[in-house]
Amino acid sequence: MKNKVIAVVGATASGKTAYAVELAKQIDGEIISADSRLVYKGFDIGTAKPTIEERQGVKHHLIDIVKPDFNYSAGLYAKEAEKCIDDILSRGKTPIIAGGTGLYFNILLNNYELPEIEPDWELRKSLNELSYDELEQMLYELDKDAFVEKNDKKKAIRYIEIIKSTGKPLNQSRGVNNIQYDVEWIGLNFPREELYDRINKRVDLMMEQGLVEETKNLLEKYGRIANIIDTIGYREIIMALDGIMSMEDAVEKLKQNTRNYAKRQLTWFRKNENIKWNCYPERKKK
Repeated sequence: MKNKVIAVVGATASGKTAYAVELAKQIDGEIISADSRLVYKGFDIGTAKPTIEERQGVKHHLIDIVKPDFNYSAGLYAKEAEKCIDDILSRGKTPIIAGGTGLYFNILLNNYELPEIEPDWELRKSLNELSYDELEQMLYELDKDAFVEKNDKKKAIRYIEIIKSTGKPLNQSRGVNNIQYDVEWIGLNFPREELYDRINKRVDLMMEQGLVEETKNLLEKYGRIANIIDTIGYREIIMALDGIMSMEDAVEKLKQNTRNYAKRQLTWFRKNENIKWNCYPERKKK
């Protein structure tokens, strides 16, 4: 018998946090975040990190665990998340993995493994001189199914390196081990216009909560490191602070970029045929 875990997935602003918290309260579960930005301390408003109040006493794991200048990887996430799952199960509780970073779910729950290849430093150097848009186009031409979060140059370069080294698309070069958990997949979504409206309202709330001040504080503390300037939310505000665009235009750009990101998330998750979309089961702790 494989151990049971529940995965709650969906686009940004689709209500994953609230749903996971209510589910955890019903079945005596604990939540493991699967979000590549919630791991960073200080990334609060810009990532819509759930507040202590929003967590409603439910224990959350893998939030606020490293500083922004640490390059946290999907491989490291999988190792630490597995430890969390074992710990939660050992205490007779149910692990609930909730978030929107598709790669984290694939490596943790589908046991996808990227091949171990030696770094091609000359290739990396030449690719690093390209813009993200140029890298994205190159990656698409090499593998139209490859997915990289917006402006994540590091991951785009790594994927291009792997594809060029193996001569295969990512889904053919990845190894897949036996899945070690019995996973129930739950997907949350809204009709497109409703989801976009939720995203727009979330951005407005971020501005009211102090996104500009948070961005300034992060820049002052850590400088213009990649994890700040490449993160949706902070990147657009920085453009306004630099005078590249007005703050009003930056807010509209943030809304647009977030909507585009949501589309890419849904494209990723819809490839998983095991996900039950808009599934709200009534549960009781046995």
